[in-house]
Amino acid sequence: MRVEIWSDIACPWCYVGKARFEKALAAFPHREQVEVVHRSFELDPGRAKGDVQPVITMLTKKYGMSEQQAQAGEENLGTQAAAEGLEYRTRGRDHGNTFDMHRLLHFAKEQGRQDELIQLFYRANFAEERSLFTEGDERLVELAVEAGLDADATRAVLADPAAHADDVRADEREAAQLGANGVPFFVLDRAYGVSGAQPAEVFAQALTQAWGDRSPLKLIDDGGAEACGPDGCAVPQH
Repeated sequence: MRVEIWSDIACPWCYVGKARFEKALAAFPHREQVEVVHRSFELDPGRAKGDVQPVITMLTKKYGMSEQQAQAGEENLGTQAAAEGLEYRTRGRDHGNTFDMHRLLHFAKEQGRQDELIQLFYRANFAEERSLFTEGDERLVELAVEAGLDADATRAVLADPAAHADDVRADEREAAQLGANGVPFFVLDRAYGVSGAQPAEVFAQALTQAWGDRSPLKLIDDGGAEACGPDGCAVPQH
């Protein structure tokens, strides 16, 4: 069974939702047969790469709330994250463009290191004092190496603006086609969707239902036509 997760590194509920989903997946009896794929979704796709601002400032401008309201929201997120065993800096974080990070996540997927990299991006953005947006590409390279990727290959991806750009855009178009207008958005076997950072119990129920509803292969018997198997191919006897 495949679970696809549309998310953005700048999305705090994606950070929390991933932890809740993983809690449900860890307890799922068929977890070894579940493939998890992370898909791209930018919350702020029009933001220029060098346009970085404090999270509180972004929230007040984007949602028209006061600084006190924005800070209260961050404090609530800190409480929610802590309940899942996650670190969350409620003050001093910044916000910027995540397109290059999504390109690297597609590169990491090719190398089988996607989940490791997205978790490191989340940790860097929500738990660490160093900015994920102001230190340039070498900060992303540093995290990619920590995830098990080659430094020079990562630099080559970052140096080529076209590398995996189409992959990111394809994910975003697909999200729109599926009706996802926010993240996190979980799609189970292209049959069930779960929107938002739901409690682990909801994810557990979705996994169980999606697993149980998988359609078994219907075999059309053509009367025993010849076939090749593990022991080779039967030789016709004349």
